[in-house]
Amino acid sequence: MNIKSQKDFFSGLMFMGIGVAFAWGATTYNIGEAARMGPGYFPLWLGILMTILGAAITFKALVVETLGGDKIGKWAWKPLIFIILANLVFGALLAGLPSINFPAMGMIVAIYALTFISSMAESGWKVKATFILATVLAVGSYIAFVLVLQLQIAVWPTFITG
Repeated sequence: MNIKSQKDFFSGLMFMGIGVAFAWGATTYNIGEAARMGPGYFPLWLGILMTILGAAITFKALVVETLGGDKIGKWAWKPLIFIILANLVFGALLAGLPSINFPAMGMIVAIYALTFISSMAESGWKVKATFILATVLAVGSYIAFVLVLQLQIAVWPTFITG
């Protein structure tokens, strides 16, 4: 059996792997039933659906002929590193790192850092456009999470707010 589309084949395998991991992880929680769902109910069904979706994509990659075989290109290392780094820095700035006495910097600083670091993944990124995007995201997040949902999130660094 020949692989007709490498991209679809490997993305289908990835979906199946993540789906199986979610479904398996959900079995450690109480599943419940449709009328009375437990904490593992949604992750179990999400994992099952992702596995089915992955199987369908993999099957399609083996059956449907594509032009040129849809080869997998080189890994995009720069975007991969910047996106992962942006998420790690966001978490560290939002919650702080008590193990090394790094205080929480708050939601606004974390969003600006997330936006600037992840924007550097794009070739030819513009500082002005990134600043505008970060400002819109910070204001929108403040309105949604602090004002509307009234979540208790540190908005500014503790050395500013006290």
